[in-house]
Amino acid sequence: MATFSSVTRQHILRAIEEHDDRGPDAFVGVYGFTPTPGHTFVHEERTYDSKAVLGVAHKYATGVPARAEDLVDAKCDDAAILRKHGFVATAPASAAPAPARTKAAPRRKAASAPTRRPAAPEPELAICPTCFTALPATGICDDCG
Repeated sequence: MATFSSVTRQHILRAIEEHDDRGPDAFVGVYGFTPTPGHTFVHEERTYDSKAVLGVAHKYATGVPARAEDLVDAKCDDAAILRKHGFVATAPASAAPAPARTKAAPRRKAASAPTRRPAAPEPELAICPTCFTALPATGICDDCG
């Protein structure tokens, strides 16, 4: 089963770039995905299949694309992963749990909330053009030489 902890925003952006180059039908077909209606996200006013893009982003992060079965598993919340990296993602209504109704506690006057600093941008990793893995500090791929 694939884990997505190593996937960064840069990997997702590279997968989006490949999606734009190949076109949506070829992109999902090349990696063995099927379109998943309702599992989409928006980037620069274009809509993408979140499961397929996340699977290819996994390839850029680890060198091995995630299998379609890994992303169908209920444990993989593709929308949450994409939101974590700053994308606007949607999931089908059946996938989102309904919020539990509880009796509301009396409201108190809220203290001023602390301000949060914006997250620092992630450094761009050097990627081997042959095998698409991250290069070490030497700049020479361990696999390709």
